[in-house]
Amino acid sequence: MISNKIFKLALVAMTLIFLQGSAVANTEEVVTKVDKLLNEKFQSNDAGAVFLVAKGGKPIYRKAFGKANLELNVDMKPENVFQIGSMTKQFTALSILMLHEQEKLNVNDNIAKYLPHYPNGENITLHHLLTHTSGIKDYTKMKTLWSVAKKAHSPEELVDFFKNEPVDFSPGEHFKYNNSGYALLGRIIEIVSAETYENFVEKKIFKTLGMKNSRYANDREIIKNRAYGYHYKAQYTNRMMVSLTLPYSSGSLMSTADDMLIWQQAINNNQLVKQNTIIMAFSKYKLNNGEPISYGYGWHLKDINNVSIREHGGSIFGFKSMGVYIPSLNVYVIGLTNCDCNSPTQITRDIAALFIE
Repeated sequence: MISNKIFKLALVAMTLIFLQGSAVANTEEVVTKVDKLLNEKFQSNDAGAVFLVAKGGKPIYRKAFGKANLELNVDMKPENVFQIGSMTKQFTALSILMLHEQEKLNVNDNIAKYLPHYPNGENITLHHLLTHTSGIKDYTKMKTLWSVAKKAHSPEELVDFFKNEPVDFSPGEHFKYNNSGYALLGRIIEIVSAETYENFVEKKIFKTLGMKNSRYANDREIIKNRAYGYHYKAQYTNRMMVSLTLPYSSGSLMSTADDMLIWQQAINNNQLVKQNTIIMAFSKYKLNNGEPISYGYGWHLKDINNVSIREHGGSIFGFKSMGVYIPSLNVYVIGLTNCDCNSPTQITRDIAALFIE
C-alpha cells in the first residue's frame, strides 16, 4: 500500500510535470502568435526587419523578414547590423553610471564643473540631462540644423551649435525629450575619461561584453552584414545621408538583435555596474513640483496592462528600433527595421503584451 508521504510526493511531481508542460504549450502558442503578427506586417520583397524574443535570457523567437538590400535583392537575416538611433541613449546613460560608480563624476554634479562656459551650467545637473528635464533646446528641432547636417563636427562644435539657443524651461520644471542633453553627456564622458565617446563605448561596453557586431556607426567602412536604410514615399529611396557626428552620443550606434540581448542580459546580471548603481537607471524621478516622470536614465519606464516595463526606441534616417523588457517575466523583445516607414514600436509592445496576457 502506498504511504501517504509517497502519495503526496508523487502528486507534487505530477503537478510540476503538468505545469512545465503547460508552460511549454503556452510559450509555443505565444510564438505562433508572434510569427503571425510579424508575417502580416513585413512582406518578403520590401525593406525588412529582424525580431528577437527572449525569455529567461534565452531566445525563443529569432527571425528576419524582407530585404537587407533592395537594389541587390539581398534577403534580411537575423545577423544583420542596423543603426539603432536613440537606443544609443541607454549606452550613454550606462557610461555615465560607470563613471559615477568609479567616483570620476557624480550624477548630481552641475555641468559647469566639466563645461565651465556653458550658459546656466551651474544650475543644470547631469541628472537633468539624463532625465530630459534640463530645458535645453533640442538641436534636432532647430531650423538651422540642415545647413550643417552633412558636415563633420567635433563634439565641441556640436555643443557650440546649440548652447546659446533660448531654453524651453528652467531645469527640473518639465520633462521634454531632448537629444542635446545626451550630446552634452557624451562630451562629459570624453572629458572625464580622456577618451573619445566612440572609444569609450566600444572598449568599455562592447568589447567587455562580447558584443562583437556593435560599434559607432560609419558610412565609409566596410561593415559585415550591414542592412541598408531606406525611406518610403510612394516608392523606396535610399536613406538621406547626414554626418554621423551629428547624432553622436544621442543616436550614433549600430548593433544586432543578438548583441542587444547580450546587452540586456549584462544589465540584468550587473556586469557593468553594481545593482545599487543600475537601479538608478530604472528609478522614476520627480520634477521640482513633485510630479513624477516616466523616464529614468536612458529608458522610458511605463507599463502594459498594469505590468511595469522598460522600453526605448530609436529613429534615424532609414532605420527604426524598439526594445521592450518586462522585468517581472524576464522577457525581452527587440525589433530592428531598415526603413523609417516601418516603425517597430507598436508591434514590439504588442508582442510583449502577448506574454502579459
